[in-house]
Amino acid sequence: MRRGFTLVEVMVALLIMAVIAGMGWQGISGMARARDIAGAASERTLRLAAVIGQWEQDLAAIYDSPLVPGISFDGATLRLVRRSEGGVQVVAWQLRGDRWQRWAGPVVRRAADLELAFDASEQLQGPEVGQMLLLEGVTEWQIYFWRGQGWSNAQSTGDMMATPTTVLPPAQPASAASSPDGGASGPAPAKAAPIANRIQLPAGVRLQIGLPEGTLLRDVMLATGA
Repeated sequence: MRRGFTLVEVMVALLIMAVIAGMGWQGISGMARARDIAGAASERTLRLAAVIGQWEQDLAAIYDSPLVPGISFDGATLRLVRRSEGGVQVVAWQLRGDRWQRWAGPVVRRAADLELAFDASEQLQGPEVGQMLLLEGVTEWQIYFWRGQGWSNAQSTGDMMATPTTVLPPAQPASAASSPDGGASGPAPAKAAPIANRIQLPAGVRLQIGLPEGTLLRDVMLATGA
C-alpha cells in the first residue's frame, strides 16, 4: 500500500515553494527597477545633450547689437541677442529654484522692437510665452567670460569698445524727400547717429552648472569675441 504525504511534508513543500517564489519575484522586481533607473538616466543624458547643443547654438549665433548688450549675466539670468532667420531675437537662460529654463523672444527686425524684447527679458516671471523648461534638479550655475588672457566672473566690468558704434535711424518717408528737379524720389539717405561706447563681447563663455550627477563645465569660444 502506497503511503501519501503527511500534512507536515505538504506544509514544508509549500514553504519552500513560497521562499523560491519570493526570491524570484525580488529578482524580477530588482531587474525592473534597474531598467527604469537606467532608462531615466539615459533619457536625462540625452536631454542634457540636447540642452547643451541649444546653448552652443545660441552662443554661435550671437549678435553684437549696437542697441542692447549682446550678452550679459546678472547672476540668475543670462541674456543674449542672437541671429535668427528673418532677423534677431533676445534669448534668456534662467535658473528659477532648481529649474533651468530658456526664454526666446520674437524674431524682430526693427530697433524699437529689439529694445522692447530686451526689456521683456528683464521682467520674466516664469510662465511667459516662449518659456521652456530645460532641466530640473539644478543646484547652481555660474558664468565666466574670457577677457584678455583668462576667465573672469561675467558680472565684472568688461572692456569698452575702442570705437563708438553707430546706428542708422529709420529712413525719411518718400514724401519728405525730393529729387533736384522737385519731383519725389526714394527715401532720403539716413545719417548715422553715434551710440555711446559699449562693453565689448568676450572671446569665450564658460558655463559651470551643478547637477545631481556632478558639476558640468562647458567652454564655448565666440567667433565675434575680440
